[in-house]
Amino acid sequence: MVALDPGSVRIGVAVSDSSRSLAFPRPAVAGGPGEAERCAEVARDEEARTVIVGHPIRLDGTEGTAAQLAAELAASLAQLLAPDGIEVLLHDERLTTVTASSRLRDRGVDARGARSRVDSAAAVVLLEAWMGT
Repeated sequence: MVALDPGSVRIGVAVSDSSRSLAFPRPAVAGGPGEAERCAEVARDEEARTVIVGHPIRLDGTEGTAAQLAAELAASLAQLLAPDGIEVLLHDERLTTVTASSRLRDRGVDARGARSRVDSAAAVVLLEAWMGT
């Protein structure tokens, strides 16, 4: 399983173990043109059966531009990965970056100096939430 935490500059990536009980960060991929193809390549390389795309719903439950862009990424990925039998799902990612930044700070990592680490750490939080761990 692969989780993606989309952003305009980078897309955080996390993968689960085979038992779907632990999540591990992977290097973030570049956002922008061609991002769906890059994310699809990651899913294939990781032999994922499911891709979870973070859906940044606002705290009041409404969708903004970021949520619409995440939905578009998920739709593009679904088209690219359908021939491989890989399912693509959206999952609420509210506060994943806040949680990830807090976890990194607790470990002594300066989140501002390690943005790509924060992005993939947020993908770990997203994947853990989806797995219920």
